[in-house]
Amino acid sequence: MRLEFIAVFTLGALLSPDWLAAETPAAPKLELAPCRISDMRGLVSVTARCGKFSVPEDSEDPDGRRIELAVAVVPAIATRAKPDPLFLLAGGPGQGAIEGFVPHLDEFAGIHRERDLVMVDQRGTGGSNRLDCDMPDDAWESDEISPAELRKLAQECLVKLPGRPAFYTTSIAVRDLDAVRTALGYERINLFGGSYGTRVALHYARRYPERTRTITIDSIVPPALPLVPLIAIEAQRALERVFARCAADAECNELFPTLADQFARVDARLRRGPVTVALPDPVNGEISSIKVTRNHLIMMTRMLSYSARTASLLPLLIHEAASRGNYGPLAAQALMVGKDLERMIAMGMHHSVVCSEDAPRFDGSVKRAELERSYIGPVMVDGMTALCEIWPRGAVDSDFHEPLHSTVPALLLSGEFDPATPPDYGAMAAAGFEQHLHLVIPGQGHGQTGLPCVQRLLRDFIERGTVDGLSAACVGDIKPAPFFLTFSGTAP
Repeated sequence: MRLEFIAVFTLGALLSPDWLAAETPAAPKLELAPCRISDMRGLVSVTARCGKFSVPEDSEDPDGRRIELAVAVVPAIATRAKPDPLFLLAGGPGQGAIEGFVPHLDEFAGIHRERDLVMVDQRGTGGSNRLDCDMPDDAWESDEISPAELRKLAQECLVKLPGRPAFYTTSIAVRDLDAVRTALGYERINLFGGSYGTRVALHYARRYPERTRTITIDSIVPPALPLVPLIAIEAQRALERVFARCAADAECNELFPTLADQFARVDARLRRGPVTVALPDPVNGEISSIKVTRNHLIMMTRMLSYSARTASLLPLLIHEAASRGNYGPLAAQALMVGKDLERMIAMGMHHSVVCSEDAPRFDGSVKRAELERSYIGPVMVDGMTALCEIWPRGAVDSDFHEPLHSTVPALLLSGEFDPATPPDYGAMAAAGFEQHLHLVIPGQGHGQTGLPCVQRLLRDFIERGTVDGLSAACVGDIKPAPFFLTFSGTAP
């Protein structure tokens, strides 16, 4: 699963765009030194040049407390690199760009031949004064934690944070990004953003159009939409598409002919109480007893829906639990995903973004009856609402949620079966670009750059600097991953 793309989603008054678009004061050159950067598990590493860039935590108090941003540049292979690098913007919100993109740099190899790849851990993530919370990563989407307890956890977290969360919003982060661009000596840059990173890319292009050569956004988060209330709706639609795809597949339908009913039975059983299973540790083989709850079902279903490859497991996992009472595989998948998310996402930064940019617009964005009809239900909205009653709201541009109108050439990528950011979101963002190409990738979920066809398109787009003449014929050859019919794999 491409976890780096997992998405969600005033200090008093809102800050004006003029304040945030003001010229960044002259910054010292950012000195870089040889380093190795790695993924969050330390399994993949690459050589790079790294540095720390100091910025004021509060831009209106330049003489006050400062924080350091972690910056990594993977230099172009060519001796004479093109002057406009590719900046890679991570998802979440809450994921660090460096750890998030290291395992996927090969996907940008065609661009890397002639252009630097630049990763800046957004303030509050990764190595940039990470704001984390000692609470379950899914606390705000769990019906096992009451609103009162959530507020208590949030208050406890705020006391321990190494920064003031009101200064960790997207509107402030794009100022950091442009300050790093200036310090590295780049005149113009190409932007690639995935999931929440698309929101950052869109806002940077709004604030700094003259510095943006091209923009590519994958799994698009339009700033006009408050995402959290819509997650449950889109997740339900994605699950129904899995059921429909299985029903249309002769072999899948033969083995799993009543998937929707089976899912309902598993859901009903876990609503009555947990199921205890024995699971072996994947490293040392020790057996431990796990209480499987409905939250495991929600976590497993939602997160496996993100990728076409992992979604292909869902019919088998649901069938095992419903027909054989085997909840172990379901629980194992939920636990693995949960641990990855806990390592990946800085929840303090996540809450700062959502509570400032999305929570004030939750009311009326979706009817509660529609949430009740989804398998997730209203728990995410209720949980985030309770948490945001405690969390400080930070700086948000007054035009942040306005549709973006831009002349910057744009390539927009959506997955046909994306459970978080469906193609409609991409179409909404595309309408604001005078020159754009919006591609809906057949049979795919959240995050498209793992596909060789998309990698070639992205390389050609950035090389040309325009969508004119860009051939997307290969997209028509992309197919969803075949379903797992047994735990041994797919059909021969």
